[in-house]
Amino acid sequence: MSQFSYIDIFAGCGGLSLGLHNAGWKGLFAIEKSKDAFETLKYNLIDTTQHFGWNEWLPQTEHDINEVISKYRSELEKLAGTVTLVVGGPPCQGFSMAGQRKKNDIRNTLSDSYIEFISIVKPKFLVFENVQGFTIGFKDENEKKGVPYSVILKEKLEKLGYSVEGKMIDISEFGVPQTRKRYIMVGVLQGKPEMFFDILYKRKKDFLKKKGLNEKVSVGEAIGDLLKENGTLPTPDFKNYVSGVYGEIQSNYQKLMRKGLDNMEGCVADSHRFAKHSEETKRMNEEMLEKTDTDYAPWFLVERVTPKDNLIKNLRKRGVTVLDESKAAPTVTAHPDDFVHYCEPRILTVRESARIQSFPDSFQFKGKYTTGGQLRKIEVPRCTQVGNAVPPLFAEQIGNALMEMMKNGITESEKSTI
Repeated sequence: MSQFSYIDIFAGCGGLSLGLHNAGWKGLFAIEKSKDAFETLKYNLIDTTQHFGWNEWLPQTEHDINEVISKYRSELEKLAGTVTLVVGGPPCQGFSMAGQRKKNDIRNTLSDSYIEFISIVKPKFLVFENVQGFTIGFKDENEKKGVPYSVILKEKLEKLGYSVEGKMIDISEFGVPQTRKRYIMVGVLQGKPEMFFDILYKRKKDFLKKKGLNEKVSVGEAIGDLLKENGTLPTPDFKNYVSGVYGEIQSNYQKLMRKGLDNMEGCVADSHRFAKHSEETKRMNEEMLEKTDTDYAPWFLVERVTPKDNLIKNLRKRGVTVLDESKAAPTVTAHPDDFVHYCEPRILTVRESARIQSFPDSFQFKGKYTTGGQLRKIEVPRCTQVGNAVPPLFAEQIGNALMEMMKNGITESEKSTI
């Protein structure tokens, strides 16, 4: 087994695994409940790159983590102590500050499944990722805040013998063009977990320099070559839709995202299908662009437009953010209509959201593009896969920091035996 082997649980479409792959890690297998998300992961990280070795006893399909624990416990027990790393974070919807925080959301109990999996496999390292709300306790009936799940999880991991450190990180500081704040927790059986964060911050400048990137990347730098005005062609995988074609590369970030895709000007980008807006929606989008334009109304600048503002007639969404070309985007979510493009009266495409999440254009998404209503609870279309993912560019830096941490630990232990 590789010295840098890992298992990805709650893997989604594979953003975290893609980053670890780029950092030189080798996946054993991944656990993901959604058929659509797993199809994307399988296409990109199993069928195309053979990144995952995949244990023979586990069928190469979508799985619920509790099913895996129950059905394959004996096989998992045989892995105990041999796996370097377990990564992943349970679904965040019950904790998210962007949604309706629900204490009794059944997905919140998956943290217990995470603990059980760790207790069986006993990896040398673990990395846990979740939303900011994971660090904030739910209020009880008396409006008093309870103990945050992050504290509870830390205590349970410490009982299993792990030294644990957790921090809130703004991923926009790591070359990803969005202000995405996430709670990252690192656990080690031997060593000091705080070393991970020291290395992560210390190495980011050199990492980004080698990629040709600045620490801060704007929306324009990320998606400026994907404008609808470049032209459209019929969407290859969906009838009666049109997709955007590539324009000229305008930034180093675009160059990085299009790496390996040569001479693509005029060709369709994967998952770059444009929404079919009604005339009313077009009107609202145009009006929002106009009323957030500093040249048009410098005294009345707003970024997030809500019905309470009474700026846009018939606006029903809780809020819509008009992107600023010169700034990082807000956190990409599972809802594509949360944003309006910075210079075109439309919502973002899946590919544009993926760019902001730092998925390279060679990474192809599978399944439906969007969903709605009650189907949101059971389907994970492309827009949701992107919104739920860990940005691969940040995940690669996680992988690099863990590797350096391991190598430093090995060096110190070797020195102590001399």
